[in-house]
Amino acid sequence: EDLSTSLERLGTDYIDLYALHRDDPAVPVHVIIDALNEHLTAGRIKAIGVSNWSVQRIQEANEYAASQNVTGFTFSSPNLSLAKPNEPFWPGCISVDEADMRWYEANQMPVLSWSSQARGFFTGRFTPEDRSNEDLVRVFYSDANWERLRRAEQLAKEKGVSPIQIALAYVLNQPFPTCALIGAQNENELLSCREGADIVLTQEEINWLEHGEKEYKFG
Repeated sequence: EDLSTSLERLGTDYIDLYALHRDDPAVPVHVIIDALNEHLTAGRIKAIGVSNWSVQRIQEANEYAASQNVTGFTFSSPNLSLAKPNEPFWPGCISVDEADMRWYEANQMPVLSWSSQARGFFTGRFTPEDRSNEDLVRVFYSDANWERLRRAEQLAKEKGVSPIQIALAYVLNQPFPTCALIGAQNENELLSCREGADIVLTQEEINWLEHGEKEYKFG
């Protein structure tokens, strides 16, 4: 029913990337995979993925798909950003942690990250004293994230770019395929993201942005 409604609203016969939004762990994965493969076979969708699913459920689903010689999930859309959330933005939403990162790297599954720039946390518009944005305070205000912002500012100065562009580059330079979903509010923000997408970060720089290893030095 959902797929039929989407096709009608989009005015198309098929959808290239079809993702299930959030999970219902009470539903066995074989039911989901079998249903989606019917639509794949019919040509109504071209690839299947998930949004806000745990890597454990993704793996379970893909192991079942492999055992049946059918198509499994080929992309995932959790939150991945340089700022690490204190709690989910919305109930049932998932942000990638270090264990998840290792899983995505090992499986090389593409990640389409929502809130990839932490909803503007790295723009410089926010400070620990400014608590006007309740959601940002709840989710991203932490000593560790203020330190990540400080390091992003330092690396941005070194590279002649902006901290928000560094935050975007962090998502796009992971050791597995990534896509940063953005919400540019104007042309300047869109151009900023376009330029940020060209920034290359080393794994050493990514680790330093995340954890601030003392031995890291620029240059």
